Amino acid sequence: MKKIEAIIRPEKLESVRKALEENGCEGLMISEIEGHGKQKGVVQQWRGEKYKIDLMPKIKIEVVVCDNDVEHITKVIIDSAKTGDVGDGKIFIYNIEMAIRIRTGEKGDKAIT
Repeated sequence: MKKIEAIIRPEKLESVRKALEENGCEGLMISEIEGHGKQKGVVQQWRGEKYKIDLMPKIKIEVVVCDNDVEHITKVIIDSAKTGDVGDGKIFIYNIEMAIRIRTGEKGDKAIT
């Protein structure tokens, strides 16, 4: 099992969520976060005054999938989140040692499918 953690633009949340649902990814976790990458924020102007926003609002989507679904789900996220501009986000993939469904006690892949 793998945990896929995707950091995306807030405006892409609904398209990514819908694409994941349409591709069989039923369970997900969503968090609102702030951060920056190489760009270190942005400089904006309001009423003639320039100011810097260091931390940009982002959305973190976390899904746990079977090993053989990682490539497909990763492609789904990329295809639905990509704009081609700086700040599109990142995807991180982690190994999951064990998953247990609390209600039934099912373990491993059965707990996430």
